[in-house]
Amino acid sequence: MTSPGAPWFLHFPVQIYSARRTGSSSGFTPRWNNFYNRDTNSHCNSAKAALSCSPSAASILSLPLPELSKKLQDGSLPPEHVFYAYVGKLATETNCITEYLQESENQVRKAKLMEKKGLLYGVPVSIKDSIDCQGHDSTLGFIKNLNKPAAEDSVVVQVLKRQGAIPFVKTNVPQSLISYDCKNLIFGQTRNPLLFTRTPGGSSGGEGALVGGGGSILGIGTDVGGSLRFPAAFCGICAIKPTGKRLRYCEELAAAVGPLAKDVESLALCLRALLSEDMFSLDSTVPPLPFNEEVYSSTKPLRIGYYETDFFTMPSPAMRRAVRQTKELLEEAGHTLVPFELTNVDHVIFNYCVRGMFADGGSSFEYCPGSKALLDFSKIRPDVACWLLPEKSQEPSCTPKESLSQQLWDSTSTPLTTSTFPPQDFCHQFIAQWKKLNLDVMLCPMLGPAFGIGYPAKLSVAVSYTMLYNALDFPAGVVPVTLVTDEDEEQLKGYKGYYRDWWDRTLAKAFRGSVGMPVAVQCVALPWQEELCLRFMKEVETLSLKKNSFF
Repeated sequence: MTSPGAPWFLHFPVQIYSARRTGSSSGFTPRWNNFYNRDTNSHCNSAKAALSCSPSAASILSLPLPELSKKLQDGSLPPEHVFYAYVGKLATETNCITEYLQESENQVRKAKLMEKKGLLYGVPVSIKDSIDCQGHDSTLGFIKNLNKPAAEDSVVVQVLKRQGAIPFVKTNVPQSLISYDCKNLIFGQTRNPLLFTRTPGGSSGGEGALVGGGGSILGIGTDVGGSLRFPAAFCGICAIKPTGKRLRYCEELAAAVGPLAKDVESLALCLRALLSEDMFSLDSTVPPLPFNEEVYSSTKPLRIGYYETDFFTMPSPAMRRAVRQTKELLEEAGHTLVPFELTNVDHVIFNYCVRGMFADGGSSFEYCPGSKALLDFSKIRPDVACWLLPEKSQEPSCTPKESLSQQLWDSTSTPLTTSTFPPQDFCHQFIAQWKKLNLDVMLCPMLGPAFGIGYPAKLSVAVSYTMLYNALDFPAGVVPVTLVTDEDEEQLKGYKGYYRDWWDRTLAKAFRGSVGMPVAVQCVALPWQEELCLRFMKEVETLSLKKNSFF
């Protein structure tokens, strides 16, 4: 029995955060057993001693990352005070933590001995489950990946440590990462810290919930189709998906790695640290492009393209209002806003993104006896069954969207032979239109507000707003700009969607009951222009905060 004053992790039910297969039929036992068996009083006493002469935890937790970093750098705040303040802040309600990195306590001591303090000196950082940390599992939500600890830290974690950061927890993900919910059979469902009946987004959902709930000041996640941007938008924080190869993640997955934080300046600080000689020396495949401070700090008026809809997923009233409101604020600030005509989004989503996951048209599933593999998978992702084998789908009245009525895969396609990437002419056409309008950046809608738990599994088609920029490999960030209003909710009663099909009817239900929840916009730049993207995000954030006080 733990004492009331024990650290947060000593109160957790073992089965939630410590589930690990033992190899026997006895079920799950904690990999944390050694940690649980430590002398609780000794641990609490050391934590209390560390905090005894420090400012209150609340005052530490209230500091924005740039200010906190400055105090750590000048020595006015010792790293252990910050570390234990954040350890004490982590909560159980959202179910976002998968593992406490016990060695982080030693990392705090190592950081204090560094000859040169890095840009993230003493900053506690949370890490997405799928990013390797030496000695810990990267499960991706699959039971088969339990008890397979990583042999070494991923490059991004190595760089964080060289920059003085303290990776201290790993966070939850949906099974396979191919979802914008956050649930798996090992750790269960993660909940939105703003409203527990809502999803935090995914696949970096544990990060969104933890950072959004104040339990981490900086998180590192990944993005394949919106996996950084969904959690940020749903939890009311900021995130940026860089160009795919700007930062190192791993060789196996085509995912961009990026930060989540409460504000844009924190994202910029993180990228300053990561885009350093440490990154370039550890991985020669990363282009040696240091953070461009001149671009980020520029005050030159921007020429900004914008659109309110992609004409595939009808935006909620709050989404449309968020773009319009932000456009007006930018124009009032002296920037030029230019309409951008977005076309062929359905073609991109289904011919590149869906085919990227099912390059054989689903034939490898269909060839299984009774399509058992597909139907088993559809229990997790029922909409996939609608896409590939609608006649066998478990969803009532599930009819593919209009664009799916045509055969997506030619008759000669075989497993893994169909191209999964947009042809160069599509990218060139998009960039040509961008250049013709002489744009610097783009203002775009971001799906929101946060859906109720369970809805993302039914609405994978709604990733159109985010996945476009994964297909194009453009840097894209999200910034919360407003909250859902009663008027938005009233207008939602007339929401029909563009196709008026099962998906659109389900989407209308997913949007409902969200008054007071945050709504974000996307800020996009051309490839390798992360600094310009951040500069635009900072402008949007500053103008929105002047108009609103929703943080």
